[in-house]
Parts: sequence; C-alpha cells; structure tokens
Amino acid sequence: MSETSSNPRRALSRALSRIANADVAETLAQQGAVPTPEMSRIGVTGAPGAGKSTLIARLAKLRKGEDHKIAVLAIDPTSPVSKGSILGDRIRMDAIADDPNIFIRSIPSRRSHDGLADNTADLLAAMEGHGFDEVILESVGVGQAEYTIRTLVDTVVLVLLPESGDAIQAMKAGILEMADIYVVSKADLPGAELMVAEIQQVAERQTADGWAPPVISTSRNDLEGFARLDAAISAHAKWRKARMDETATQRARARYQAQGLIARRIDEIMEADNSLLDLDPRGLFDALIAKLNPSRRDA
Repeated sequence: MSETSSNPRRALSRALSRIANADVAETLAQQGAVPTPEMSRIGVTGAPGAGKSTLIARLAKLRKGEDHKIAVLAIDPTSPVSKGSILGDRIRMDAIADDPNIFIRSIPSRRSHDGLADNTADLLAAMEGHGFDEVILESVGVGQAEYTIRTLVDTVVLVLLPESGDAIQAMKAGILEMADIYVVSKADLPGAELMVAEIQQVAERQTADGWAPPVISTSRNDLEGFARLDAAISAHAKWRKARMDETATQRARARYQAQGLIARRIDEIMEADNSLLDLDPRGLFDALIAKLNPSRRDA
C-alpha cells in the first residue's frame, strides 16, 4: 500500500510543503486547472498576541463533526533578519492537534508582506478535494496589509484586544471596514466593555445589503462567547451564499495570485543580479520587463 493511500494526511502535508517551498517557476509547473471551490474559507486576522490561535482552536472544535472536517492553515511570521520562522501554532493548538476531523498546518510567511505566505492561493487550492468542509486561514497579523485576506476568504473575523489601541489603528488603516465579524478577545481584561462599545459604533456604519457585522466578546472560560462566534460565522456563510458573485470572486482571486507571482519573480531577478539596482529607475524597469519576458527581448 502506498504512503499516499495509507496516510493521506501525511501526503497532503508533504504536498503543501512542496507548494510552500516552490519558487515561481516551480509554482507554475505544479499548477493545473483551477479547482472548483468546495470548502468555505474563514479568515482570522488581527494584531499579534490578540489570541487568534487560541480562538481558532476553540472554533475548530465547535465547527467540526463526524461528517464535517476542518482544516487550519496558519501563517507564521518569518524573521527578516534570520529568515527563520517559529511554527508555533501546532503547539498553541495542541488540544485539537490529534483530532481526526481537524487538520492543522503552519506555513512560514517568507517574502510575503501582506500577512499571508508566498503561495497562499496555491495552498488553499491544493486543499480542495481532500474532504474538508471548511478551512480556517490565520494571518500573521501585521496591520494595514491584512486587508489582502479579504480576497482569499469568504468570511473575515477580526480579533481585537481591549485597551490595546487596535481599534483606533484599525480604523486608520481601514481594516475594520473589511471585517464581517468582530471579536473582542480576552474580554475578562479591563477595558473590554469600552472596546466593544467603540467597535459597535463602527459596525453600525458597516451594514451592507442586510448584513450587520456582529461584535462578539470571548474569553478563555466563556464558552457562550465562542458559541455565538460559531453561530455568526454560519449565519454569514448563509447570507453570503445567497448573494455571492462567483465570477467576481474567482477573478479577484486570480488577480491576487497573478500579482503575487509577478512580484515574487521580480524579487528573484533582483536577488540573482544585484547590479540591476545600480540602474536609474527607467533602466531598472526596462531591464526587469526584459527579464520577465525574454522572448520579447529576443524578438
């Protein structure tokens, strides 16, 4: 019996590793037809330390079932100095790591600066067809760049901390505008009620086409809070399904993927030939275009 058939999770994990480690040429070579989306996608974003991993562990446990399988794809930050990454989400999610109906994988962010990873779109596509009903995507949590997660998921959950300044900073960056559900985590800390009130004022202005983003408080020992979050995600999924423009969604995701591939290829070219950086801006632009499309240069 092959390893793939005897241990499909290990086979999937190795496939995800290949995708995560692939350069642009390898990524393009590995790609086939775009799979038809089968999983619903839940994005969880927010500042580092907001409690995203703990929240996801509770949420995955609530949403999984005998016939409902959950995948968790956690993006961990890569150090700009050492280029290393501490893939700690499996440790923080230890309570659910051995659940047969929950699959967890941590991926380093590497070059990416949008809170995700280089090949996030391909990683999500690779998980289609493996029997998962939902995937929960946890972003790094880096601030304004988090807006990009909106393109790749169906429901965005924004996690905020009491008295952390998150609300003000998020409003400045426009992050609050893209959230479908707001969560004030660690709500047993001082300032939680004030934070909830502030976010509710923002949420009232975000009502669109019948969806009013709820503001939910959660804390470690408050099981009802996580149950409310679970119900809110299901309600949003139902609301979105009735209004979803599948063509627009697929086009937005294709655009994100293409832009990411081009940006990464440019990085690869400049890293391979630092002398290009001695050119003036126009010369650098022309040189990059030529290297991106060598057939045009030789024509």
